[in-house]
Amino acid sequence: MTHNRIYGLILLLLSFTACKNKDIAVNKINENTTPKEIIKPVVISTWNHGIPANKEAWRILIKGGTALDAVEQGVRTAEANPQVQTVGLGGFPDREGNVTLDACIMDHNSNCGSVSFLQHIKHPISVARKVMEETPHIMLTGEGALQFALEQGFEKEELLTPESKKAYKEWLQKSNYEPVINVENHDTISMLALDENGDLSGACTTSGAAWKMHGRVGDSPIIGAGLFLDNEVGAAAATGLGEAVIRTAGSAMVVELMRQGKSPYEACKEVVERIYKVHKNHKDLEYLQVGFIALNKNGEYGSYCLRPGFNFAVKNAMVNNELTNADFKIK
Repeated sequence: MTHNRIYGLILLLLSFTACKNKDIAVNKINENTTPKEIIKPVVISTWNHGIPANKEAWRILIKGGTALDAVEQGVRTAEANPQVQTVGLGGFPDREGNVTLDACIMDHNSNCGSVSFLQHIKHPISVARKVMEETPHIMLTGEGALQFALEQGFEKEELLTPESKKAYKEWLQKSNYEPVINVENHDTISMLALDENGDLSGACTTSGAAWKMHGRVGDSPIIGAGLFLDNEVGAAAATGLGEAVIRTAGSAMVVELMRQGKSPYEACKEVVERIYKVHKNHKDLEYLQVGFIALNKNGEYGSYCLRPGFNFAVKNAMVNNELTNADFKIK
């Protein structure tokens, strides 16, 4: 081999090595780029009854407990409170006078459980968790859900309180169904949490629309509509008119938009705008209210709704369980 040829090969090798080292340097810079500061734990929930719910959830999170335990115990406070007439005990009944409950729960491994059209059980969220952990199924409904709950040791009890019974009798005087926006300024309670381990969980529980047709089920027990999460991305939950949320697979869409890089606020806003587009010629648009909350893996949160009146509560190391009015589309 001639000296010129050897020299050329050496130059080629040096050039290749330099390029390779440059690539390594670029990759190293990318690896060392400082990520956004992760704020955890954090809990976010819907409406003013989210404040006591968050307090209970935070008690678990601050001790290193799981997001799953936090969201279950958190929303149970609303289910047990007869003054919250859209959830659990004391919830407004259907048009036949029966209190029927829906709930779902989901953990960081995409395990989920759900109950719908459940009667006589005060804590449907805990029954939903039992469905997730003790059965091969995701959803149980009606008599089957009640039978399962009783087998699991839940007590059968009367859920119609004197207050909700009085409201029902007053409704019977009119006997017509009119959707009401923000009944007593609250609705379904949905809760999302990020724990110290960086894992997400969510829960959703409701007594559904007041004076609904017997057997009606809304979005709250439906994974992908009322609640959805992907532990690599974030979590989202809905409140408001369930039929509108179901038509757009609302919570799943919020999570997918966060996967595409949108912030929790931006993702909620885009889905609300989609819902408005779908329903802008709907005969009940004037009664329609829908809102979303979202939480990503960095502990960033956001919310957006269709009309004024929806609020949410947040608790983390920097926000002390404050109630915030969500931005809205229809002014």
